[in-house]
Amino acid sequence: MWTYILRRILQAIPTLLVISFLIFSLLYLTPGDPIELIMGTEDEQISPEQRAIVEREWGLDKPFLVRYFNFIFNAARGDLGTSYVTSKPVFSSIMERYPATLRLAGSAMLLALLISLPLGITAALKHNSIIDSLATALATIGVSLPKFWFGLVLIITLSLKLHWLPTTATVNDMSQGFWPFFKAVIMPASSLALGMAATQTRMIRSSMLDVLNQDYVRYARSKGLKERSVIYGHALKNALIPVITVIGGEVGGMMGGAVVTESIFSWPGIGRLAVNSISKRDYPTIQGITLVMCISYMIVNLLIDIIYAWVDPRIRLDK
Repeated sequence: MWTYILRRILQAIPTLLVISFLIFSLLYLTPGDPIELIMGTEDEQISPEQRAIVEREWGLDKPFLVRYFNFIFNAARGDLGTSYVTSKPVFSSIMERYPATLRLAGSAMLLALLISLPLGITAALKHNSIIDSLATALATIGVSLPKFWFGLVLIITLSLKLHWLPTTATVNDMSQGFWPFFKAVIMPASSLALGMAATQTRMIRSSMLDVLNQDYVRYARSKGLKERSVIYGHALKNALIPVITVIGGEVGGMMGGAVVTESIFSWPGIGRLAVNSISKRDYPTIQGITLVMCISYMIVNLLIDIIYAWVDPRIRLDK
């Protein structure tokens, strides 16, 4: 197991280097003068002497490759640079908001599983019934609806008309108790979980239909086991393997969807920070956020592979 984890970490290094180079190159080619952003003035108001001092202080006078390698070496030490806008370390700014994004993503994933697991299992057990058709139709609608549109509908309905929930996230943790956090997170989590729940429902239904026709399930029933034990003890565990694959792939989409969702609901996560940084052309912060998202996605994929081995003992990661 540890050999596999080490091998995956070593394989991730070239990937991160390629991603970081692309990010650095694209932002380097982006129009706009970083000196103006740093000094907060227009180009006409900056003297050549001032420009030379700022470029030297921020390392902007160095060649492209030198700046890139400096970025890589500093990032390996946890230094992602300094924001052009706030003059704060980018890493600390991201880490201040990262827990809020994790709480939102975790709540959305939990909500998606609470919806998709019973709905997908019931649809498979009631194959070709009205319940199956209804579950399939709901899943199709959920995949088709845009997250931002669903979020706006929730705000208009539950906040502006019914006044049940706050329009913006007043809290993002449980420091004030579970109920205030629940009221703040339920709408953005629902908006983010919509597509995931729909996709997972369809996948769970298909996987369960395949597994229920396997010989070991028939054998378990022939031994006289209760139907609940057959479904949850034998069929579901094996049906979850392709579902885990889908969940792992959705993490990347969830991080991308959080950018829009956090902006709509004013959730103080890295998605909202990314939107603000893009609008202000804060290049170091954009680079840092993108790199942190890529690393998070790789870690989740590694965890998914480890969960494979736990769910299905036939899978040996060290091979």
